[in-house]
Amino acid sequence: MSAFKQFLAQDVLVSPFEVNKGFSFTSESFLDSDVGIVVLDGVSGSFLTNQDTTSIGDYQEFKTLVFNSIKHLYYSNYSVSSSGDPISLPTDIRGSQPEGDRIQGGRPYPNFDNYLQSTLHFNRYTPSISSSVLSIPSKLYGDQIQPHSFKLTDGTTTFTDDGEGNILNNNAIVGNIFYPHGIAVVTSGSTNIDFVTGSVTCSFSSSRTIYETQYKCTLRENEFNFTQNPSIVEGSLSGSLRGFATASYFEPYITTIGLYDEAQNLLAVGKLAIPYPSPRSTDTTFIINLDR
Repeated sequence: MSAFKQFLAQDVLVSPFEVNKGFSFTSESFLDSDVGIVVLDGVSGSFLTNQDTTSIGDYQEFKTLVFNSIKHLYYSNYSVSSSGDPISLPTDIRGSQPEGDRIQGGRPYPNFDNYLQSTLHFNRYTPSISSSVLSIPSKLYGDQIQPHSFKLTDGTTTFTDDGEGNILNNNAIVGNIFYPHGIAVVTSGSTNIDFVTGSVTCSFSSSRTIYETQYKCTLRENEFNFTQNPSIVEGSLSGSLRGFATASYFEPYITTIGLYDEAQNLLAVGKLAIPYPSPRSTDTTFIINLDR
């Protein structure tokens, strides 16, 4: 049998914590159903004049659309300068900024959100001719790719991330990685990568936030000090208690704690390693941790 007690707000504590898991794949396994890593090439130009396609397996896209999409999403504020400073806003015929409220400290706000990985100004290597795009599905990276964990090897060429959103090759910036999107972009000026031969290895660590809920179950000294187990009642119709239950030393033992919703539906069960006696002279607190 069971007895119920309602939780107070102070009895429930929710704490987030980050968990990580490492992965490593070769390009031969990129398209496996449980992986799904997609690699595409992009080239600058107009879709009207260049409709060459880039593909890996059955996945296919137009190269110019890949290039222009990546450039718009991540590099549109840096099409003039790759120093990490946003480009100037357009001016109207009077020579003033059309959106004056976007000027602060003498510097214009960016026109677009390019998903910066840091508040620091850093070189964003803007693609000018071509780019290679590696897309990792969210089922692998979780909330984001953990900074400093990305590594891409093509034969003797190795690309790593610096933890600030840059991809490095021999300590030179050759691209960018966007941790929350699982997108890595190797831009022009770097070594070409052959994703088809199976010589490419990609490794990274995923990052996911898990929330642990802690329930504090407090029994006051005057609570839960008698059992509701029906076996304590004798078989007679009088409903009298068995002799051992009337002795002064009798006390019930706690074996299980259940968590219920407002409709008294059982949601979770906590089992004690050994039965614990319910003391009559002091308060007792049980801590239940539930991860989700």
